[in-house]
Amino acid sequence: MTRLLIPLTLLALLIAGFFAPAMAQTSPGPLRIEITEGVIEPLPFAVPVFIAENAAASDVAQDITRVISADLRGTGLFREIPASAHISTITSFDSPVQYADWKAINAQALITGSVEQTANGELVVRFRLFDVFSDQPLGEGLQFVGTPESWRRMAHNVADQVYERITGEGGYFDTRVAFISEDGPKNARLKRLAIMDYDGANVQYLTDSRNIVLAPRFSPNGDRVIYTSYESGFPRVYLMDVATVQNRPLDALPDTMSFAPRFSPDGNRVVYSEEAGGNTDIYLLDLNSGQRTRLTEAPSIETGPSFSPDGSQIVFESDRSGRQQIYVMPSSGGEARRISQGEVGRYGTPVWSPRGDLIAFTFQNAGRFHIGVMRTDGSEERLLTASFLDEGPTWAPNGRVIMFTRETAGADGAPALYSVDISGRNLQRVATPGMASDPSWSPLLP
Repeated sequence: MTRLLIPLTLLALLIAGFFAPAMAQTSPGPLRIEITEGVIEPLPFAVPVFIAENAAASDVAQDITRVISADLRGTGLFREIPASAHISTITSFDSPVQYADWKAINAQALITGSVEQTANGELVVRFRLFDVFSDQPLGEGLQFVGTPESWRRMAHNVADQVYERITGEGGYFDTRVAFISEDGPKNARLKRLAIMDYDGANVQYLTDSRNIVLAPRFSPNGDRVIYTSYESGFPRVYLMDVATVQNRPLDALPDTMSFAPRFSPDGNRVVYSEEAGGNTDIYLLDLNSGQRTRLTEAPSIETGPSFSPDGSQIVFESDRSGRQQIYVMPSSGGEARRISQGEVGRYGTPVWSPRGDLIAFTFQNAGRFHIGVMRTDGSEERLLTASFLDEGPTWAPNGRVIMFTRETAGADGAPALYSVDISGRNLQRVATPGMASDPSWSPLLP
């Protein structure tokens, strides 16, 4: 898939704030959403079905419009005005916008577009975004060209552009999620490594169910997945090329167990936990040279390592204080400082935000599990969710949304994937074909 073209004039939009979505303006004025701690109501938008430039594009034009709308509505920042309320009809991609008609139904953003399937089989998708109350386009038009099979990616690309132009922050729709697909009774569950679009579409299974697999993690450019497998009979870290589905175990000492791996920001190293002789510590493996470096040396359990975005630090969990807490150390090892401040409960699975400002974690206390976030110094801790079992957070590439596993209680308890924004708003279940756990969000696709 390629993209053109028409010169783009990005509107300077503000990114304020720290926590959460969202505030949409409710009165006429320049169109924008501030990402602040305020919570008002979603910004109303209209997206008439994209114009089909020929008969071959008719069905896909409707499908692309549907996906764009679903992406934006799913953020909790936008509200679609239904087509039944529209006054104006968009008859061609170049037809003038009747702003008064869109103002009359309180649309603040208008998305128009067209779809054409060319004689050589390419799919061409064009779109424009309009600021209704300012009577002007919001940036220039943009065009995507690809195969008919890539129509969903083109729809996600349009939604990413709309999201970015209105919020001033990068989108997260043209991404994939690696996860563990589960099947069978709770006491004999079969687990497969799988990947899918961020919204649950296009599921692809990368392993069969003969061996238990756990905790997949995408590489920084999304071309590889690293995970833990019991293929050899005990836990060991494997590396898989997503395109070829070829895998190999990473180097490890005999009679050891390796697990909880994560890539470094440059993708050239892997940090993971290794258990030997009843002790678990954190190691660093250079994928090019094969050199292993031991980063911790403590009698306690050290696991769940995650790099900071600049690669200079590693956050991890340890019970060295007698209770599971979160620590940060230099990425070359050395003295670690405890950052979790709670006097009760247990902290685990810390993950550094792609923006570098927050650390997401799992917190267990009084029989409940929570997903939370804190500053990288441990301050401003906030719990975003609560349930029988919430765990394993992973960040969207823009650092504004977290996906995690939620499992229901009881003998028939089943895991599923959920997402929530960093304000704790917009909690929603992610569609998967069956039971699912251990999500890992990819970067934006190239």
